[in-house]
Amino acid sequence: MLIGLIVFCEVMFWVFIVSGLFARYVLKKKKLGMVLLALSPVVDVVLLGATAVDLHGGGEAAFAHALAAIYLGVSLVFGKKMVAWADAWFSYRFADGPRPPKKPKAGKAHAALERLGWLRHLAAYTIGCVIMGVLMVISSSQQASEVFFGTMGTWGIILLVDFAISFSYTLFPRKEKRA
Repeated sequence: MLIGLIVFCEVMFWVFIVSGLFARYVLKKKKLGMVLLALSPVVDVVLLGATAVDLHGGGEAAFAHALAAIYLGVSLVFGKKMVAWADAWFSYRFADGPRPPKKPKAGKAHAALERLGWLRHLAAYTIGCVIMGVLMVISSSQQASEVFFGTMGTWGIILLVDFAISFSYTLFPRKEKRA
């Protein structure tokens, strides 16, 4: 059931974002757009509450609980950036706004962007692990600790691989393609 709630929350996150931007740029209802955009973090609160209630009520910890913590960490760190990206494209497509700039694909600027992306990943990992720690306390079972520590370890390996890839561009920057 929790996996379904996670999927539902991800869908609702984008429903609120797209409907908020649609209201802002197509319907020209800025206040309605802001209200709809402001509802997107409520989805995270609902997911966190449902996860905590499930564990506190005696639910057996599963990967779905850890996935909820991962989702929340990623949403908190990358959510604002994703909304800004969507806002820039809606503005361009529906309100004669400027075309969003392309991301650098080579050189020092690309390397800096990759390092920043890894730092965001580190922040999401930290937040997700803190949430998993709180969920371990709520559950207070050995089995929950195994699930959450296992997930932290796997995500930690992914974080290390991301570090190696992201920082490799600093040492070996991509070359500009020549026409």
